[in-house]
Amino acid sequence: MSQRTERRGIHVDQSDLLCKKGCGYYGNAAWQGLCSKCWREEYQRVRQKQIQDDWALAEKLQREEEAAYASTHGQQTQSHSQASTPPQQPGHTSLGPFSKFEEKKTNEKTRKVTTVKKFFSPSSRTASKKETQEGKTPSPSISRHASFETDQDLSADELSECVQDFYQGMADRLMSHFKGSSESVEQVMDQVEKYIMTRLYKSVFCPETTDDEKKDLATQNRIRALHWVTIQMLCVSMDEEIPEVSENVVKAITDVIEMDSKRVPRDKLACITRCSKHIFSAIRITKNEPASADDFLPALIYIVLKANPPRIQSNIQYITRFCNPSRLMTGEDGYYFTNLCCAVTFIEKLDAQSLNLSPEEFERYMSGQASPRYSSSEGDWPSSGSGPAAATNPVLVQLNHNLELLSDLSGRQETLMEAAQSLQADLLSWPETVQREIHDILDKYPLEILPCTVSAIDANNMDNENLPPPLTPQVFAG
Repeated sequence: MSQRTERRGIHVDQSDLLCKKGCGYYGNAAWQGLCSKCWREEYQRVRQKQIQDDWALAEKLQREEEAAYASTHGQQTQSHSQASTPPQQPGHTSLGPFSKFEEKKTNEKTRKVTTVKKFFSPSSRTASKKETQEGKTPSPSISRHASFETDQDLSADELSECVQDFYQGMADRLMSHFKGSSESVEQVMDQVEKYIMTRLYKSVFCPETTDDEKKDLATQNRIRALHWVTIQMLCVSMDEEIPEVSENVVKAITDVIEMDSKRVPRDKLACITRCSKHIFSAIRITKNEPASADDFLPALIYIVLKANPPRIQSNIQYITRFCNPSRLMTGEDGYYFTNLCCAVTFIEKLDAQSLNLSPEEFERYMSGQASPRYSSSEGDWPSSGSGPAAATNPVLVQLNHNLELLSDLSGRQETLMEAAQSLQADLLSWPETVQREIHDILDKYPLEILPCTVSAIDANNMDNENLPPPLTPQVFAG
């Protein structure tokens, strides 16, 4: 019991979010913990080594084929050649396969040089009205390179490498054109990314050559199976009983779901960033202090479990493959995206130890035989057993909660109706009360009308005789 009372939070060191090669940029689980720059270098190194190994294997097979051919058909071929045709060089008849292999490797090496031309073709330059509105018309110099017909022979990694090469080349040219103004380069690159990925979205998002769709279904089923995980199990520092916190949680869920409706990787990252900021706001309101990184990751895991975002794996892979690499390596977008990848990975590997539960409890919760209920008075998880608390159906728990809310709402409505009836009675009695008060005042202070006395204006003036002649009152006959 003591082991279960000590709740453990989900903690990830900030160093674990950075590139494993120590370059200082954010890493990514899809790149084996490397940043986009180090991953491309590693990918190109492995690819070059594979090409060299294939070359060596082809040469070895060529020599074995020549030796076998010479040992079995050497004499017959030589006599036939002397009788019919001039002598040939040894091994000349078997050079065809090796020449084709060499030509294929040469074409593969030169493919990157014409990446943009292979990516885009004039046949698809005319986009639909909706796509044209989403991706604004670029300058003529970009239009010559940016007509979009995806090469179906390229894999998802090769498509990603082509786009990243194009980003790098465009950024280098813009940097020299704007003479080192990184802000101007970033603004132009944002529009370049928006135009390119809006047009390429249908072809490169969740392509058939990958298993992204299978991963999406597996992650969705996994999250559905973990519906019983509560906010207390993850030690999330959020109190959803607070209206402001609940509002931020709803906004965070909405933002992470909205990510799937966006086409441009930058817009998808913006949804993740808004979701993360709402999470930080909810934690700050709950704790009355700024949220820390240790508080953020468990809350993000909880939001992902509640939202179950559609095609989360495909969206992560799409951002990883085709986003401007500078956004994923630094800044808040890169930080929040790296945490989202960590949250999804944690959900995939979540087990009893992660939630500080026994394996038996974890299996019962996963199978639906029991549902955890946190006792706020005791501050501990209920013990296993066959009682009603352990076997409570989550649907019934939700129904009971809704009934409590309805009962509370009914009580508040009754109180409101009583207050309204009291107000109506007061309004009806108010005229009578006012009339009664007026009569009381009139009875207490009756109005007496005295008769009016007529008097001459100068009758009370006793000094009229002493006035000088101009001021002496004159009497006129009527």
